Amino acid sequence: MSLARVHNFAISLDGFGTGEGQSADAHFGHAGDRLHQWMFATRWWQPGGSGGVDDAFVRQHDPGIGAEIMGAGKWGHPGWHEDPEWKGAWGPNPPFHTPVFVLTHHPRPSIEMEGGTTFHFIDASPAEALETAREAAGGKDVRIGGGPTVLRDFLAAGLVDHLHTAVVPILLGRGVRLWDGLEGLEKHYEVEATPSPSGVTHVTFTRAGV
Repeated sequence: MSLARVHNFAISLDGFGTGEGQSADAHFGHAGDRLHQWMFATRWWQPGGSGGVDDAFVRQHDPGIGAEIMGAGKWGHPGWHEDPEWKGAWGPNPPFHTPVFVLTHHPRPSIEMEGGTTFHFIDASPAEALETAREAAGGKDVRIGGGPTVLRDFLAAGLVDHLHTAVVPILLGRGVRLWDGLEGLEKHYEVEATPSPSGVTHVTFTRAGV
């Protein structure tokens, strides 16, 4: 069976995966781009960028992925469902290049974008969404993209096979936390931590036997 994988999920030192006050103009709320500056500095993101530890991790985002699942908060912003013309926060050519299943209580018709990304909107449990995404992935793995609430739900349901978090050396103080309610999660995984000169610590959780 294909794996459910999480890659490059950035959190602050105090565990927040997004800031407070998300809007159409502030996709990550008051956090801005501070959680992801390490990624923007890599060679994968831009020519001439860093080719070190951060670059090695960020490059694992795409290989072997046949579909993605994300939450409504990652796709859009509060109130997006009231605008039938809104096509997401990722521009005309989103960086997913696969079918993407957006978990929402406000389903709408699918949207085909440039570059092979098609957004499908479903109201489903984590297990149901994963089954649907696996069918679309054609034997490849499924990436669980976030945000933190969706990722927490998939972890709580025991559905994540590989999790990569990038712990960024900032304190956000408020927003949406990843780890709440997941006490003892590490018991089910092999855990490794890899520090980077950027100050980011890459922590991976891999289910035993995967």
